[in-house]
Amino acid sequence: MKCYVNCRMGEDGLIPRLGNMKALLGILAGAGASYGLYKLLRGGDAEINKASQRKSNANAMAVQPGSLVAKVSGFNVVSKTDSGNLTTEIASSEILSKSPGSLEPRHLSMLLSLLQSSPSPAERREVLITLGNAAAFTVNQDLLREFGGLHIIAGFLSDPSPDVRVQTLNALNNLSMNIRNQEQLKIYVPSVVQLIEMSPVNSDLQLAALRLLTNLTVTDNHQHLMKNSITLLLSLLVVSSEVLQIQVLKVLVNLSSNPDMMDDIVQAQAPASLVLLFDGCTSTDVLLRLLFFVGNLRAWRPSAQVAEALRRRQDSLYCVLLDSSSQFHSRLPLLLSHPDEEIKAQVARLLT
Repeated sequence: MKCYVNCRMGEDGLIPRLGNMKALLGILAGAGASYGLYKLLRGGDAEINKASQRKSNANAMAVQPGSLVAKVSGFNVVSKTDSGNLTTEIASSEILSKSPGSLEPRHLSMLLSLLQSSPSPAERREVLITLGNAAAFTVNQDLLREFGGLHIIAGFLSDPSPDVRVQTLNALNNLSMNIRNQEQLKIYVPSVVQLIEMSPVNSDLQLAALRLLTNLTVTDNHQHLMKNSITLLLSLLVVSSEVLQIQVLKVLVNLSSNPDMMDDIVQAQAPASLVLLFDGCTSTDVLLRLLFFVGNLRAWRPSAQVAEALRRRQDSLYCVLLDSSSQFHSRLPLLLSHPDEEIKAQVARLLT
């Protein structure tokens, strides 16, 4: 494992309601990395498939001529052969029950068409799960991009159903493991950040959104799109669960590994209570990532003029963690008695 300088985190580890977060930020202001594979869970498959089959027995949907969908999820649709003859009908169960690796290009195209036409949130969710699982394979990541699937899927970030939004984020997370896909997905970073800001703290939506941002920030290419989101991330650290804290820190470690991001990070408004996380009672996984984050920050050396300007901003991350007056410096040595050897090693490096 690399030391704290320039460490990044991805979905597999190191390297890689307060309610409305707008209200949360107001409260806190007053107080002063290889890409990992996120496994999509297909919860409730049996119930959804049964519901889909019951609906297919009662209703049929007419699809515009030329659609490639072939009776997907119980809708009677056909696809064309190269000669233009209509030849194929495929039942929903024959696609949705397939293993992700066995889906053919025509199946992916059919699923994208169904996703756009289905009026059922449960069905959209099921299709997104299937597409997300298929996107675990590089060949399907490329095919979905070529079919225009990235923008089709991302369009459901604003779906009225929270479950659909979660599965949209999960599918995009797998798709984002492809560098060429990231070039298209970067335009959705503001929408993903807004989902984090507007969703309940510790919700599945926040977690799925942070996972996507983790993948999108493993490289330096699109990290600048997160410059205005540092305060949001720091605020989440002091109010969220351990699972969410870990995901937030993965993003922060990625961002802090980029020297071009450092000025924006240290100037960001930070809650004074952030320093209290450097404590033996903090989860080992959280504490270790906090130490990596601080290690990256301390590799930055401000000029005397910049440091003086930052000191005048008592709520900046610089004052909270880096300035000589910060409580962090008195709390850090206490962690040398931590039972975890890796934490003790990181503390020792920070003290030297």
